[in-house]
Amino acid sequence: MRATAATISDLVAEALRVESLVPGLKGPKGAHLCNMDLGYSERFYPIGYPIEILTNEPLVLTAARESFGHARLVRNNEPLQIRFGVCRGREGSVCPPEPMRREFNHLYSLVADAENQAILDLRTGLNFTWLSQAAISNRLYLRHNFLEKVVYLLLGALVVTDLHAACISKNGKGVLLCGDSGAGKSTLAYACAREGWIYTSDDTSYLVNDCDPPRVIGHCHRARFRPTASLLFPELKGLPLTPRMEGKLSIEVLSAELPVAHCADEATVDSIVFLKRYSGAVGRLERLPAGSATERFCKELHSSGEIRAKHEEMLEKFREVSTYELEYSDLRDGVRMLDLLTDTA
Repeated sequence: MRATAATISDLVAEALRVESLVPGLKGPKGAHLCNMDLGYSERFYPIGYPIEILTNEPLVLTAARESFGHARLVRNNEPLQIRFGVCRGREGSVCPPEPMRREFNHLYSLVADAENQAILDLRTGLNFTWLSQAAISNRLYLRHNFLEKVVYLLLGALVVTDLHAACISKNGKGVLLCGDSGAGKSTLAYACAREGWIYTSDDTSYLVNDCDPPRVIGHCHRARFRPTASLLFPELKGLPLTPRMEGKLSIEVLSAELPVAHCADEATVDSIVFLKRYSGAVGRLERLPAGSATERFCKELHSSGEIRAKHEEMLEKFREVSTYELEYSDLRDGVRMLDLLTDTA
């Protein structure tokens, strides 16, 4: 009983403390922050879909411009409202930890600590994110762990299906490059783009749910690489490393600063290629049975419940798409085999 009483006492004390941090909020409603005035707003178009970010802190909009201000593609959907409330938080400026992620059916939460967390309803799109000043003072932390995460989680539940795949096109034919981490999706996609292919995405593509035949959207404005990619492409040497989630580092560079002649926000999916890179491979393309892509993509889904069922239904679009496995070691062999695929398909 003493443990229970202590827990209740702690909760009450925390509620009163939070109330004192937000000017103008008093009583139970203030303690729960439900009357927070989100007086700043701006519209953005991540992967072409309209969102409206509402917040009480202009720095959130500054970070949003860095994440989504590049968008060129514009769709006429109803804007999705994304809400961020910021309070002063405890003294100090230590950056919060990476948030823990939890999902139950259509409910999703991101929790870094008591002052930095988000709750999302993936079915309706209703959402709210609570942040401290310490969180928004580190824009990379804010963008990677909350801003971009919340936006793409909601878009991925409502209008698109995420794919762990790069996308390039040649001769009007789009090719998805798939495979495990380390298979070379980003480097092979970029190697093709350097040889005149149209570049759409380096590692993540978004299948448009309401489009048939299948089309994907990508982040064609930028490219991301593992640090070791600088050993393959001289133009990447000396570029700074950007910290990502889970402690990973990457080279991030705008496509306009690279020798990439053609970029496209969207592409059709005419072929799907699963990469198998290993030392000694000589470059071989083998046709896989129908349905292979659908089955493999379904195994990679992170969604659950009704959202997962929706994603699995969308992935059925790939059941009859020509699917291959590409064994290769050298990038030149990989590009050569993909050239043959689009020249003869």
